[in-house]
Amino acid sequence: MALMNGAQYIESLRKLNTKVYLFGEEVKDWVDHPMIRPSIECLAMTYELAHDPQYSDLMTATSNLTGKTVNRFAHLHQSTGDLVKKVKMQRLLGQKTASCFQRCVGMDAFNAVYSTTFEIDKKYGTEYHERFKKYVEYVQENDLTVDGAMTDPKGDRGLAPSQQADPDLFLRIVEKREDGIIVTGAKVHQTGSINSHEHLIMPTIAMTEADKDYAVSFAIQSDVPGLFMIYGRQSCDTRKMEENADVDLGNKKFGGQEALVVFDNVFIPNDRIFLCQEYDFAGMLVERFAGYHRQSYGGCKVGVGDVIIGAAALAADYNGAQKASHIKDKLIEMTHLNETLYCCGIACSAEGYPTQAGNYQIDLLLANVCKQNVTRFPYEIVRLAEDIAGGLMVTMPSQKDFKSDLEVGQSGKTIGEWCNKFFAAAPGVSTENRMRILRFLENICLGSSAVGYRTESLHGAGSPQAQRIMIARQGNINQKKELAKVIAGIKE
Repeated sequence: MALMNGAQYIESLRKLNTKVYLFGEEVKDWVDHPMIRPSIECLAMTYELAHDPQYSDLMTATSNLTGKTVNRFAHLHQSTGDLVKKVKMQRLLGQKTASCFQRCVGMDAFNAVYSTTFEIDKKYGTEYHERFKKYVEYVQENDLTVDGAMTDPKGDRGLAPSQQADPDLFLRIVEKREDGIIVTGAKVHQTGSINSHEHLIMPTIAMTEADKDYAVSFAIQSDVPGLFMIYGRQSCDTRKMEENADVDLGNKKFGGQEALVVFDNVFIPNDRIFLCQEYDFAGMLVERFAGYHRQSYGGCKVGVGDVIIGAAALAADYNGAQKASHIKDKLIEMTHLNETLYCCGIACSAEGYPTQAGNYQIDLLLANVCKQNVTRFPYEIVRLAEDIAGGLMVTMPSQKDFKSDLEVGQSGKTIGEWCNKFFAAAPGVSTENRMRILRFLENICLGSSAVGYRTESLHGAGSPQAQRIMIARQGNINQKKELAKVIAGIKE
């Protein structure tokens, strides 16, 4: 089939019998639920822009498997140019949505599983790689969104999967059959899981032989028996359910979402299994996926950062403070931090190299440096944005107050008139427009979109210490010592 557009993607979700639960109840019409729909619209943008000639070079690619044009989110990277275009595409989508567009995890999982299965087959004579190639062809042909799922609940972080009091705290194989396996457990923090047609499951940590039942990778449809999702809360999320919700949302059309994905004795057929107890490859798969996903943050968070910088500058204009030297300096600092993140994303892409399977891997050291910076810089960017915006960002009355025609006081003015009177600022700027930009900043700094920009920047693709471990491993301190010895004239 041809590449889907945004509307076709949304309609394709209606054909699924995905089980979704929210506030303790099943949501039958989840595609149109006001809390969920903005995240669907955000993901739909990854389909819509693929049809725009202005962006087709970034949004599409030629499949190495079929030779056909595919959405880049379903592509296996064939060069450093592909890796660079990935980052540029992610920045573009961040600029268009100011949200997490949820499709990156699947793309990163494709490339990690593709190269890892090749090397598993080489060692053990398995057929995982050919299975996975057929699966990717299926995804590309049908232009599907696939949720890459790695993070387990983990339970006691000091214990291995096989040592947990509850063995289900890491997703595991509970039965091996001639035609497939039965799995049980869960994946947590799953970005875009409800909006996905399929899920590509991976182990979450390196494992030993004692943990071999937890070393599993497979693909599964979103609506198979035994699979269900419990929607995660976000700050200020119920604002989306208010009557005529608009200005108070900050970002009315777009948003992100996460969910707990539960596997209650789910059957996985053999042709969709890509790792089954080969525990010695779990670490490789985790490391490669993490590298790709840490690269991703040098694109998506930068695009959102572009919008935040623009919003902060508008807030300064509307407040009449745009000429103040400290405002200009803060905007410069925000730009400096944002572009530094982009530099890291481009650098780890440009320094990529081919795997044994033929697809391209990013430079792992630089990808981890990229993500380490992402754990810090967005927090400083939003701090500066809050500084520029001022306290009204979080203390202004509601949209209903600004629209209210209830007369109060002794002057005969309505609540709306009082609000518009006292919250006016720079001449020529409507109070509503000032309110809109401040609500946007509230949403991205503190509200529902802060999930994708702030906390995800800290914990997504591994928390800060995970990157520091990889930086220590990849940093090659011994080589640097030898360089110093040569220059210093040291002979041992």
